[in-house]
Amino acid sequence: MGFRGKMTGHGWRSVASTYQHVKGFDHEHIELQLAHSKEDMVSAAYNYADYLPQRMAMMCAWADALDQLREK
Repeated sequence: MGFRGKMTGHGWRSVASTYQHVKGFDHEHIELQLAHSKEDMVSAAYNYADYLPQRMAMMCAWADALDQLREK
């Protein structure tokens, strides 16, 4: 993608998390989207639907922000 030596996968996760916090999305929804779950490992492995509508809206907002940057 042309970011070798400039950015990592975790770096992008950090950028996305910061953007979503600044935009006022719920901290718990952000953490779940990043797979940072407080639940036990077995429960977390089988339940991906927690706050799914909110997380989908959050990720659509992130995708829209990336599209706007691409258009510049």
